[in-house]
Amino acid sequence: MTESGTPEERAADPASAAADNKAQAASATTRDAATAEATNALPAAAGAKLDKKKTIIGGIVTLVVLGLVFWGLSKRFGSFSEAWATIKEMSPLSIAALALVAIVNIVVYVFPYMVAIPGLKYKPAFMVRQTSWAIGALIPAGGAVAVAVQYVMLAFYKVKPAAATTGIAVTSVWSMFMTFLLPVLGVLALIPSGQIQASWIWLGVLGLAALAAMIIVFWLILRSEKSALKVGAFGQKIANPVLKKLHKQVDVTTSIMHFREGIVDVVKAHWISLTVTNLSVSLMQFMILFVSVRAVSHGAVNGVTALEIFGAFAISRMGSLLPLTPGGLGTVFGLLAVMLGAFGLPDADVVAATVVWQVVSLLPQAITGMATFLGWRISEARSQRVVFPE
Repeated sequence: MTESGTPEERAADPASAAADNKAQAASATTRDAATAEATNALPAAAGAKLDKKKTIIGGIVTLVVLGLVFWGLSKRFGSFSEAWATIKEMSPLSIAALALVAIVNIVVYVFPYMVAIPGLKYKPAFMVRQTSWAIGALIPAGGAVAVAVQYVMLAFYKVKPAAATTGIAVTSVWSMFMTFLLPVLGVLALIPSGQIQASWIWLGVLGLAALAAMIIVFWLILRSEKSALKVGAFGQKIANPVLKKLHKQVDVTTSIMHFREGIVDVVKAHWISLTVTNLSVSLMQFMILFVSVRAVSHGAVNGVTALEIFGAFAISRMGSLLPLTPGGLGTVFGLLAVMLGAFGLPDADVVAATVVWQVVSLLPQAITGMATFLGWRISEARSQRVVFPE
């Protein structure tokens, strides 16, 4: 027997209204039960909490590093007041260009996540990716919390724990690939100009060696279970002395086999798309720097070519490996400024360009991340409302 009547008529009928309330309550109960089941199945990483002590220490270290970097830059390239005067002279067209690349950067940043978690739509991917970035990049020692938030948000969007683990692992691995690949590309970009120093070459060589080692190990893990077991056994031998001193027991082989089981299908099917989308993210970050340099130079080339700007950007990414500040904040900034100065960019423009690049890279995405977190919490609260029958 089918239900009839308009919503207004059913609301006026006590029996119909009670039936509707019971149906809504049953639906809400089923939805909450499904969400609870998914949440309970999450891995231990999803339960990570912010360590207040580490956060405070990390915050202090971040402030010290930033202070030293800015002090060093002011000594080498002049006061920040001169840089601010240069920034204030940017044309409306330059500001519009910066706004455009900032927006495109935020849009493109989501694509690797969608590839790593097949079937994930853009909106939930956008919400999770931007929120986790904001937490990991802005909160000292917030990396573990960012991972936990990803698991919880993905569960809310009905992504199975196994798929969530795969997606988070794959995006992390490819992010490391890009970190080591970029210095190699940066050195290659600088070869035609001849504007290259020995220390930069060594950073490129270090990146190439690390990238090659990662690819080989990764390939052996994915190649077959037999080769993955050998990698695990080798890793266990290396880890045992360290684990013994820390009084911890970790089964490296089992961890590697679980890691392989989770990612092997996704990587084999989508490794090209993963590489292309991650390169597009790096390209947009470079474009922000390129537009920043041209903006503070009022469109003038100033003897610094696009390849030199890319070389500075790519090689300076190695600074993000220093675990002193969130996302290498300050360390990347300092190395980038030194390289741009070496290429002949005027001192005031060096400081102005790096400041604009850092602000345009971080501020819009930070605001977006805070907005997505707030939006998710509101959606989560609404989804937990239960209509009780009268």
